[in-house]
Amino acid sequence: MDRTERFHLIDQMLTSRRVVSRQQFLDALEVSPATFKRDLEYLRDRLNAPIVWDRERRGYRYEQEPGAAQFQLPGLWFNTSEIQALLSMDALLANLQPGVLSNHIEPLRSRIRMLLDEGDHSVDEISRRIRIMPQAAKTYRSENFQALCQALLSRKCVDMTYYSRPADSTSDRRVSPQRLIYYRDNWYLDAWCHLREGLRSFSIDAIQRLAIAPEAAIEINETVLNRELESGYGIFSGATTREAVLRFGPEIARWVSRETWHPQQRSEYDDDGRFLLRVPYSQDTELIMDILKYGAEVEVLEPPELRARVIDRIAEMHALYTVAG
Repeated sequence: MDRTERFHLIDQMLTSRRVVSRQQFLDALEVSPATFKRDLEYLRDRLNAPIVWDRERRGYRYEQEPGAAQFQLPGLWFNTSEIQALLSMDALLANLQPGVLSNHIEPLRSRIRMLLDEGDHSVDEISRRIRIMPQAAKTYRSENFQALCQALLSRKCVDMTYYSRPADSTSDRRVSPQRLIYYRDNWYLDAWCHLREGLRSFSIDAIQRLAIAPEAAIEINETVLNRELESGYGIFSGATTREAVLRFGPEIARWVSRETWHPQQRSEYDDDGRFLLRVPYSQDTELIMDILKYGAEVEVLEPPELRARVIDRIAEMHALYTVAG
């Protein structure tokens, strides 16, 4: 039992039993008399707990003035394991995009760190032992991210200038934000695009200008939203899907068989120990990139058009590395 949990138990025993003997505390807390003494001193001196020794009843109790409210431990009170979990989440948030949420969560972080420093493990120790290392994360403008959050929750439209990488051009759009998605260390906005009159996913780092409009956002039913944007593989999905059948070699299967490529994926081993993975997809851009990273350890079996696309990409790569003459 860590220190914070002992504080909780001391408070619960004093609240429920009114008077608690020293031995009852030692038995329940499973600590030495010296540790119990230090816990009492901390509760009295640092948390202003009105714990007194009742000579007549030979036990400890809360001293309460007539008409005064019952003493309670300060708010935001967690045990050490909960604080560690919160700090781990805080570290994750900080690494998702440094500075984006720091102003909003800094008071909470300060309180959590103060509590943890009084426990069994210091903040510095947890920071040193728990590392979050994003890969290929893009950078974002903090004001854009915060404005999107505000528009999303207040259900307002957004006017933005968006840069399209495939077309290498920008366009002015009005969108109705539906949700923010954090996918593969990057942020995306699922929204109804008023220009294209359809649902689209926008990479937040490609938003060059953004302003919240006074008009209310169009609300898209969640079932429709999921059908349009979550049916296929990856972030480039759609309502119409096909099924890709991939066959992985026995060695790489030890890793791939533990991965989730899509919530509706199906898998099995063949008689030769090769791993067959079936995943739905709509646009093949991201799927092909993931297939190619496994090199000769994977083969596309179905559908023929996906297999042909992968063959073409391999041929392009081969040509790039082939020295002429």
